Amino acid sequence: MSPPIRVLLADDHTLVRRGVRLILDGEPDLTVVAEAGDGAEAVAKARETPVDLAVLDVAMPRMTGLQAARELSRRLPGLHILILTMYDNEEYFFEALRAGASGYVLKSVADRDLVEACRAAVREEPFIYPGAERALVRSYLERLHRGDGLPERAITEREEEILKLVAEGHTSKEIGELLFISAKTVERHRANLLQKLGMRDRLELTRYAIRAGLIEP
Repeated sequence: MSPPIRVLLADDHTLVRRGVRLILDGEPDLTVVAEAGDGAEAVAKARETPVDLAVLDVAMPRMTGLQAARELSRRLPGLHILILTMYDNEEYFFEALRAGASGYVLKSVADRDLVEACRAAVREEPFIYPGAERALVRSYLERLHRGDGLPERAITEREEEILKLVAEGHTSKEIGELLFISAKTVERHRANLLQKLGMRDRLELTRYAIRAGLIEP
């Protein structure tokens, strides 16, 4: 028999992690070997613990699941990635694919879909939650018909990192220390965000971050 698939599970809610772990550890070919409470911790755990698959929540502190997926894809290109989320959102789905994920599973049906999604990801097969395929294909074809292609990112990855931390209430000095850049560079990025998004202050940036799924309301 092949050894079980080693899973890293990242979600900022302990109860959710506990429930998901029960589902995965109940299967003979799956075992959770590491847990993380945010995206940054997930990246660190994946680098220090041998894992085959990372299951990442979207909305987490410090670094979202999508940000973590992008970082993991760069640092550990052989790692398989699944996004586990409460958001039935087309934009998140396309962003997850861009970030290197091979599947997108809704928490509301995790007990039904997650195990198969894990197995599909390790087989390098895409997994889309049932019911989404028709809407996604229709939307994509409509975009192609209009000449739009896939939806474009409104802000850069670095701007997204800073936006999330600003919305979480961190100061420019704290953000600089977290991202290893100067406070002055943080302020410049923040000014660019305000101008690019047509916003005036932290409150409007925070509202945008909530709508974008970077932080929870």
